[in-house]
Amino acid sequence: MNITGREQEQQMLKQLIESDKAEFVAVYGRRRVGKTFLIREFFNQKFAFYHTGLANSGMETQLHSFNLSLNHYGKVHYPVANTWIDSFEQLRHLLSRGRKTSKKVVFIDEMPWIDTSRSGFLAALEHFWNGWASGKKEILFIVCGSATSWIIDKLLNNRGGLHNRVTQQIYLRPFTLSECEAFHRRQQLVMSRHEMVENYMIFGGIPFYLSLMQKSLSMTQNIDYLLFGDNALLKNEFYNLYASLFKKSENHIKIVEALSSKLKGLTREEIISITKLHDGGSTNRLLKELELSGFIRRYKGYGKKIRQSLYQLIDFYSLFYFNFLKNNAFDDEHYWTNFIGDARHRAWSGYAFEQVCLSHLSQIKQKLGISGVLTKTYSWISSDKENGAQIDLVLERNDRVINLCEMKYAGKEFVIDKKTDENLRHKRAAFKEETKTNHALHLTMITTYGVKHNQYWGSIQSEVTVNDLFK
Repeated sequence: MNITGREQEQQMLKQLIESDKAEFVAVYGRRRVGKTFLIREFFNQKFAFYHTGLANSGMETQLHSFNLSLNHYGKVHYPVANTWIDSFEQLRHLLSRGRKTSKKVVFIDEMPWIDTSRSGFLAALEHFWNGWASGKKEILFIVCGSATSWIIDKLLNNRGGLHNRVTQQIYLRPFTLSECEAFHRRQQLVMSRHEMVENYMIFGGIPFYLSLMQKSLSMTQNIDYLLFGDNALLKNEFYNLYASLFKKSENHIKIVEALSSKLKGLTREEIISITKLHDGGSTNRLLKELELSGFIRRYKGYGKKIRQSLYQLIDFYSLFYFNFLKNNAFDDEHYWTNFIGDARHRAWSGYAFEQVCLSHLSQIKQKLGISGVLTKTYSWISSDKENGAQIDLVLERNDRVINLCEMKYAGKEFVIDKKTDENLRHKRAAFKEETKTNHALHLTMITTYGVKHNQYWGSIQSEVTVNDLFK
């Protein structure tokens, strides 16, 4: 198998093959994250039936396409059905043929696209599973889709006939830095870990984006090639990405654009004020869809209530798009190579590095030796606006210790000078005063190359470096 990483998911699929009952599996995750690739490669294209839904197509076209797949796998010719009930009956007939001693893997990809308006698709799927497939222990039924909200609402949280019918779910996340390193090694791409981190800050560990990189080019040259060249492959990815996932994606884009203007996050009320969207259930649905699809996150500040939660844009590609692609006035196919070191680059890289750290919390906890300790994650902003204190990562541990994490992206060893030391001490004192916590407060530095052990280093209780994020 030509699969990099995904060890947990592969183990899960292996267990499903060995299961002694019918299995209904939902695979979901962000577009381009490698869902289809994982299933195809793991099963080596050996399916009892495989079909992919069509984007932006009506019921008649979807039925015709499904019929072509049926006839590809069937030994008899099936006529084009007029309803999904009839199509699934044909699928039942196809799967009933042959041996029943081993698993018959049925894979329907991009299922959300098939469920067109008033098509009756979901009811037919319910009838197929409840009326026949669920009683056949040889059936391994896998459905997949990038429209995460559809998978969750229609399948995982279904309140009708498909309630609790999904027997296993696989949420496929982007690669970790460790998986990216292994992937680049297979590509024979030569990059330092510092370059891999910056690459992650742009592409966020999305395998498809990484697969487009050329081994003959440097990391910066690859960025120019993929994003800024005359025929850059990912120059128009932003609108294609959102349009493929969401119906009427204009409103989803309004929200992420608003969030890109304030990186620390916005409340729901602030989002509505900026976007002029309706203050009602429709906006809640938009926010939930973006959150479930991995584009934004909702987080609660330390000591804050749920209604005070902030929404934050966390999709790396979208962040890069709003910073460097949307209003790029430079007609320069070598823009990124020439841009490194600019003040705007430094501002973006500081925030993007914070997001890399937040997406590798398990590695940070491992380095701190608290993998087995129950830990809550927060951010904190002083209620005293004149105070100006802010901590982007607070780890509240069950052993009555709180790590106040300071994340710094630098091209060399980070030096704590007198001013930085005073700022760190001020943050710790302000946090203790405002939260009234009795926990021990540990200052933790998360940096690219570590912290120089000078006269001010003694106030730091623990360090995490980029190398630790690769474990």
